[in-house]
Amino acid sequence: MTAKPSFVTILSMKKGVFQAKKKNGTLYYRAAITHSGRKISLGSYDTEETASNAYEEALRLYESPEITLLSFPLSDCPLSQDKQITILNHRDNGLYIKTPIYLRKGYFSYFLENFGELKFDNDDLFYYSSHRILCHGGHLYVNDFGMQYGILARYGIKNYAVAGRDYRFANGDDTDFRYENIIVVNRFHGVCRIEKAGIVSFEAKIHLNGDFLIGRYETDSLAAVAYNKAADAATRAGFTKQFPKNYISEFSSEEYAKTYRAIPLSTRLLDYLRSYNWGTVHKNGESRQRSAAKVFFY
Repeated sequence: MTAKPSFVTILSMKKGVFQAKKKNGTLYYRAAITHSGRKISLGSYDTEETASNAYEEALRLYESPEITLLSFPLSDCPLSQDKQITILNHRDNGLYIKTPIYLRKGYFSYFLENFGELKFDNDDLFYYSSHRILCHGGHLYVNDFGMQYGILARYGIKNYAVAGRDYRFANGDDTDFRYENIIVVNRFHGVCRIEKAGIVSFEAKIHLNGDFLIGRYETDSLAAVAYNKAADAATRAGFTKQFPKNYISEFSSEEYAKTYRAIPLSTRLLDYLRSYNWGTVHKNGESRQRSAAKVFFY
C-alpha cells in the first residue's frame, strides 16, 4: 500500500504560493517557481506573505542578470543561500542542480554556508550533485549510505592525516580541492616523509604505549610494509588494539611476502615487544611461554 503524503494541498494563494496542511492539522505555505519548463520548489514557510516574498525573490534572480555571485550575500532574502546559488546556476548555465553548485569554466564551485566557496574538478560534479557537503568543527564531510566520509578521502587522504605534514595544497588555497592542487605527502598509516641535509627517507612509527620508531626506509612503500609487520608483531605479543593495515598497490602478493620477510624492525621495538609478551605469558600461565617466545623470529 502506498504511504499517504505528509501534507494535503488545499488551494492556490498568491502566485507561486500554495497552502498546505500537515497531518496534525497545522497549516503552512509552500512556494514554487517554474523556469525553462522546470518547476522548482522554493521551500516551506509559516506565512503566505513570506512564501510570496520567496517567489518574488526567485523571479527577481531569474530576471536580473546584473545580480551575480559577486552580489552575495543578498540582504533580507527569504531564500536560503543554497537556493539562491542553484537559481543563479540554472539561470546562467541552463542546468538545475539541487546542491549549491555553480559551474565554472573547467571546474565548479560549491558554496557552503558559513564556510565559503570550495572548488572542485568537473570529474566530481556528479558526486557532489547528489551529496551535500556538511561541516562540523572545520571538518568537511558527506553522508553516504548512513556513514560519514571526509571529502579528503576521495584523494586517498586518511581521516587522521595532518595538513602540511601528510598532504598540502599546491597553491596554498585550502578551499581548492581540484586534483592538481592536492599533493599527498604521506600515503600510508604510520609513515612520515622526512628530509635531513637534503636526504629524503621515510620513517615508520607505531603507537603502543607511546610512539615507537620501527625504522627508516628508502621508500614509503617499504616503510608501509614495516608498519604492517610491526602491527602483526604487536598483535602476537598480546596487544588487543585494532591496528589499521596498509595496502601497497605497487607490490604483487609475492613481492609483498618477500619484502615482509626481509624488512628489518628496530631492535628497541622488538625488545619492548618481547618484554611485553613475557609479561603477558607470565600473567596468563607458563604453558604459553614456549610458543609465544617464537613470535618475533620470522
